[in-house]
Amino acid sequence: MEKWYNRKGMDTYNLEICGLKRELPLVYVGKNTRLASFSLLGDVELVSLVAEEIVKKLKETSFDYFIGPEVKVVPLIYELARRFGHSRFAICRKSIKPNMISPVIVKPLPFFPKHVRQLVLDGTDAEMLKGKKVVVVDDVISTGVTMRMMGELAKRVGAQVVATVAVLKQGKQFDKLDNILTLAELPIFKVD
Repeated sequence: MEKWYNRKGMDTYNLEICGLKRELPLVYVGKNTRLASFSLLGDVELVSLVAEEIVKKLKETSFDYFIGPEVKVVPLIYELARRFGHSRFAICRKSIKPNMISPVIVKPLPFFPKHVRQLVLDGTDAEMLKGKKVVVVDDVISTGVTMRMMGELAKRVGAQVVATVAVLKQGKQFDKLDNILTLAELPIFKVD
């Protein structure tokens, strides 16, 4: 199942998802840990096929909006919203932007991993989500913390999370989440 490849001197991992093969570069995230670097950005074919698969899995779910973190999952959220006939979706930013009106902020808890950053939702989007059912979407779930923070953000603005979706699951989640829908798994590579 786990395959290492070498393309132009770079260690890679061969991922098969939705009938497609993608060669992902392996990057160091610690002294003895490497991850396959996955990105939907710029991959129209992959975004389309992943969206098609997620639509099938959400067809029985009643909801009003998609919500997700910036930036790698934005093309997928756009495509999902389009396929469901939604005219809007919400993106959580990692910092307050000058054009935001009354932003709502969720800061990471002290015991969260150090790489975790705050999430910010524009007040206009917060108002749109109030009293609505939402589906939280991300590209990769590894620790689960971002998903938890988006759930907390939704709760703060009065929205109800009815489903949580990640394209890929990587490793064992630090932050346990129930009923998360994923399409495939990525291994974590330990280096001696």
